[in-house]
Amino acid sequence: MRILLVEDSKPIRRENEHALLKAGYEVVCAVDGESALRFAREVKPDLILLDMILPKMSGPDVLQHLKAEPATAEIPVVVVSSLSERNRQKLMEAGAEEYLEKSAIMPTQGVNLLATMLENVICRINRKRGIAFSSIPVH
Repeated sequence: MRILLVEDSKPIRRENEHALLKAGYEVVCAVDGESALRFAREVKPDLILLDMILPKMSGPDVLQHLKAEPATAEIPVVVVSSLSERNRQKLMEAGAEEYLEKSAIMPTQGVNLLATMLENVICRINRKRGIAFSSIPVH
């Protein structure tokens, strides 16, 4: 499964990329909103992990563009943000499949729960789309 990880913070991006690669995912990284859109069109990932505060184009704007373009509209987007849950409903209505807080992904130094959290999200997305078995890597 190919994941587009959109994160401008180098330490967070490295940490999340490492956790995803270790879990068996193929990872492509983007550092700003414009490259996120370009990679989504070119790479056609199975899932996009989208930060909300990005240079060049904000996360909500990227989400809006992704959902408006036929080539990327069907790619599931999971918002990964340090912003509070209060934005969750608005982002879900805009087309995000899920909203994960960075503090829950990395609760303490050296702990990254992203791959574990994604298993549940991917299963839920697949069920919603009528896919019986997921392509989640087996640890």
